[in-house]
Amino acid sequence: MMKTTVYLPEELEVRLNAESSATGMSRAELIRRGIAMILDDAEQPERIRTLPDFDSGRPLTPEAMDDAVHERIKERAARR
Repeated sequence: MMKTTVYLPEELEVRLNAESSATGMSRAELIRRGIAMILDDAEQPERIRTLPDFDSGRPLTPEAMDDAVHERIKERAARR
C-alpha cells in the first residue's frame, strides 16, 4: 500500500471519527472503501444497446440479398 495524505473539512473529520467508533473500522479502511465505491461506480461503462437479432429463415449472403432486392424492384416496375 502507498501512503496518501488527505485534508478533510472538520465536519467530515468528526463524522469519520464517529463512524470509525461505531463500526470498529479504522479511519483508513473507511476512506479506502469510500474511494473504492466512487471509483467502482465511475468505471461502469455506459451500457451499449444492441439491435435485436432475428432469423428470417433464409440465410442470404450480402450479394444474394442485393440480387433479391433488385429482382423485387424489377417485379414492381414491371407491374406499373
